Amino acid sequence: MHGYRPDTYGESFADVYDDWYRDVSDIDATVAKISTLAKGGAVLELGVGTGRLALPLAKAGVEIVGIDSSRSMIDRLASKPGADAVTTVVGDMAELPFGSNLFTVAFAAFNTFFNLTTVDAQQQCVTRLADVVCRGGRLVIEGFVPPADGLADDGTSVRDITLNSAVLTVSKHDPDSQRITGQHIEISSSGVRMRPWMLRYLTPPQLDDLVAGAGFVLESRHGGWQGEPFDPTGDLHVSTYLLAK
Repeated sequence: MHGYRPDTYGESFADVYDDWYRDVSDIDATVAKISTLAKGGAVLELGVGTGRLALPLAKAGVEIVGIDSSRSMIDRLASKPGADAVTTVVGDMAELPFGSNLFTVAFAAFNTFFNLTTVDAQQQCVTRLADVVCRGGRLVIEGFVPPADGLADDGTSVRDITLNSAVLTVSKHDPDSQRITGQHIEISSSGVRMRPWMLRYLTPPQLDDLVAGAGFVLESRHGGWQGEPFDPTGDLHVSTYLLAK
């Protein structure tokens, strides 16, 4: 998508993110798992957004730092109760402007890692994570599992519809680049609003290979944040990696 930047997603969705994505994953289970892994150490959230996870983590007593490329997302987080307990940084999560050995845990929830839309950006991110995470620390990534028979090349669906508005989703899949490009098209009496998004997905084995190059080894893989058994034909995985180098 021409002109797509690291902050395009956040700037396009900040005003509706809390309404549209409030319940996309298990917040309580995520907080419990990350808190347990942190063992009192500092945690880095990649793509902190409006604080859906960072705020309850901070409330649970976790020292949490969140990075997001979107100023609008960070501003939304800053306006919420408890935001002063979350350290936020506006920046590209492929670059991670932090010092070495600062975090016990780094995590990316709900396909956030796939918002890095090029091979180079994904490799750069995990390389930097190996610097900023302490030895013996962990990286946790939640992502969808691409179906074994492949994704559809393109599609159109109705995301939401009311008496006064409709949201359509259109997407196109490039299997060679493993990239999905899409638009949420919001139609209402006030006009049409385009909300672009893009993902570069990885299969779980591809993700394992990617992070292994930076020194992370797979410690566990589950089908959800509550420790559900992982099913290769299921919808998602939560993978925990140990920084062994």
